[in-house]
Amino acid sequence: MSVSLRIATMSDLPIIVDIYNQTIPSHQVTADLKPVTVEQRRPWFLSHTPEHYPMWVVINDDLVIGWVSLSPFYGRAAYAKTSEISVYLDRSVQGKGLGSQVLALIPEKLPALGLTAIVAYIFSSNMASIKLFKKFGYEQWGFLPAVAELGGRPNDLVILGQHFK
Repeated sequence: MSVSLRIATMSDLPIIVDIYNQTIPSHQVTADLKPVTVEQRRPWFLSHTPEHYPMWVVINDDLVIGWVSLSPFYGRAAYAKTSEISVYLDRSVQGKGLGSQVLALIPEKLPALGLTAIVAYIFSSNMASIKLFKKFGYEQWGFLPAVAELGGRPNDLVILGQHFK
């Protein structure tokens, strides 16, 4: 099973939202506590541009099985070469090595986007994601203790990052 990336289109937004909403009940992946709607996510989707902060869908056998977004790290010009990455896979394909395939594709995309650093915000309870990003050379750049309450429990936020040439 191998994956490819293609730029997401508005017609992909319902599946992107569905995959995102799958993660909410676990209280380990996102800080949203209740499902979001396609309409709520439309402005976020439109904020991504193929030229600098793209959103891709992850494709396997012509099916969308996940998505990846590169978003502005911080809304000031000096941070324009740094991006926050989000990677979400459909629960039916998690644990099959596809996240590794996705992260392996990202560095080759960065030069054309003008990006030189990527950060990932991951809850400390999400060990699978932390291990995945560390496997690809991301290092801990920050740690925010007990900044989120998920499922009635405090959760830490780990900030992982990597520089790319």
